[in-house]
Amino acid sequence: MTKKILVCFGTRPEAIKMAPVVLILLKEKSLNIKICVTAQHRQMLDQVLGFFKITPDYDLNLMKPNQSLNELSSRILSKIDVVLNDFNPDLVLVHGDTTTSSMVALAAFHKKIKIGHIEAGLRTYDKTAPFPEEINRQITGRLADFHFAPTQKSANNLIITENINKKNVFITGNTVIDALLWGVKNINEDRVEIINLKQKINPNKKLILVTGHRRENFGDKFKEFCEALLKLAKRDDVQLIYPVHLNPNVQDVVYKMLSENKNIVLINPLDYEVFIWLMNQSYFIITDSGGVQEEAPTLKKPVLVTRDVTEREEAVETGSVKLVGTNYEKIIKESEILLDNITIYKEMCKSVNPYGDGKASTKILNVILNID
Repeated sequence: MTKKILVCFGTRPEAIKMAPVVLILLKEKSLNIKICVTAQHRQMLDQVLGFFKITPDYDLNLMKPNQSLNELSSRILSKIDVVLNDFNPDLVLVHGDTTTSSMVALAAFHKKIKIGHIEAGLRTYDKTAPFPEEINRQITGRLADFHFAPTQKSANNLIITENINKKNVFITGNTVIDALLWGVKNINEDRVEIINLKQKINPNKKLILVTGHRRENFGDKFKEFCEALLKLAKRDDVQLIYPVHLNPNVQDVVYKMLSENKNIVLINPLDYEVFIWLMNQSYFIITDSGGVQEEAPTLKKPVLVTRDVTEREEAVETGSVKLVGTNYEKIIKESEILLDNITIYKEMCKSVNPYGDGKASTKILNVILNID
């Protein structure tokens, strides 16, 4: 009997990490695969779908301006119901820590459909950081039947701390590495966007790639973060490039504080293909992104994380990532160490990526083929 599997995601990070899973599942003739996107991120999601050549079977198209988390949650629950009734899957696969993952899992649970959670077990155990992702993760984790944990630490969170049956927890590595390795091989350097970026980058300076979008950093914390960037930009040997997130809480502060500085290049958000090209050009990265924390070690790029806690502790432990928060002094201190101390810089570059070898999707497929 053919297994019917619904793969559901809604944001750019989910799409990146789910893409290699989708591609390998679609090759398996014994499975009936349908793809559903909630599109809680519309434009950024579509860019990833285009790069990986994935066409959804269901598109809920739920993004709209200034939508509250509660409104988005209720709309996902309502709209996904139609999809579950139409396809009636044996298994629903969700990813990570988004409103899409938690609400789709809840809807599947209501219909007694089995749930597989990819990138399971990441925890800070602080419901306010990251917000709302930590609780989204925990909700999905309580509802899931099968847990695809990227590392031993995330598996231990489930098995030891949360008493999940270990026979339902599978250590696979993180699919973000599968996506990254596929993406690097398929970059088209003749794209206009990449050509334009080459013209903006000063090859005689050390390039610092910056990203920032976390809700818990909005307000005064974000202003302090920008002050630190201004200080770094005073150095003659560096150039900062910042793809600015579309959220008005980010846009308003960044453009007000940083747009006049000639050593800081502010650009629109980049699609995945162009962004991984830019990561590869950087000297190091300052970010609050979870995905970048996972990807950068494979590219041998040190990362300073502008968060006080991280659910991705493995990279901190292996030495490829340092937590600096949005603290002005810490950002400057750790940045200057990387810029001025080549020994420490090389040590961070040499760290092994703890999130896998690019075979996570194959491991997930093998589990799916062998579960009832």
